[in-house]
Amino acid sequence: MKLDVIGAGAFGTGLAIAYAKAGLEVTLWARDASHLRKGESTRLPGHAFPPTLRVTDQLDDCDAEVALIAIPTQSIGSFAASAKLNARVAVSCAKGIDRTSGQGPTALLSNAAPVVAQLTGPSFAADIARGLPTALTIACADAAEGERLQADLSTPALRLYRTEDVIGAELGGALKNVIAIAAGAVIGKDLGESARAALIARGFAEMTRYATAKGALPETLTGLSGLGDLVLTCGSTQSRNFRFGHALATGESLPEGTTVEGLHTARQLAASPEDTPIADTVAALADGTLDIDGALDHLLSRPLKPE
Repeated sequence: MKLDVIGAGAFGTGLAIAYAKAGLEVTLWARDASHLRKGESTRLPGHAFPPTLRVTDQLDDCDAEVALIAIPTQSIGSFAASAKLNARVAVSCAKGIDRTSGQGPTALLSNAAPVVAQLTGPSFAADIARGLPTALTIACADAAEGERLQADLSTPALRLYRTEDVIGAELGGALKNVIAIAAGAVIGKDLGESARAALIARGFAEMTRYATAKGALPETLTGLSGLGDLVLTCGSTQSRNFRFGHALATGESLPEGTTVEGLHTARQLAASPEDTPIADTVAALADGTLDIDGALDHLLSRPLKPE
């Protein structure tokens, strides 16, 4: 099977390496392929490209039926408007909400290919590239297409579960980034593991409340794309969102150009009418209207309520 991976950041590169190792004929597209010329990517160092992996900066070289779109959410809209995909199926791998339109990745890609789907769940690029056991969710509104994608994109190390609840799968991946920022701040402030556990639990309740208000199925949020991804990103410094929250609490800075999808998502939620106190606090903390002590006081002074 031929497969195109559009976007050569860490996650796209990890997927391309994994699928090439699994025997697929993979083409990895990068807007600027200069960081891919030495047999590995500077975005994912230490993971050599399989000899069969083809790298290009020409979109016309990508002619597979299925394309994995591994570019940040905030870039998908402009990419879809200007680029011409040859693929029949476009599978988003992004986890976020567009700050301009408020749309999720599949909506942004809806005119880019006849079929759109979402690949999401608890995963780090390095684990996927190494071939470590990983389980993800493939979400497609067309059940038959989803079943086909599940079969084609599952490997011995990468197991896919399918759902038709695209909204739930997308929002699970987007919303957990916000909670991961808060978790990073909790650990950066040295508030302890009990505080992190409380944050994860209340954060999951907030995620579920918001997602179901937008039409998601509650059971989707309890799966890999919601709870699974939440647990991973709130507990690991490999998560860029977690590291961003940690940096907010400690006054450190992240390397220039680091993508923090949860920041844009937090601002989207803060501007919505839904009850999202954690997201509201993360947005205020990131924008400087609250410091870390003020953010903590804001959350702990909320009225007591039933769980």
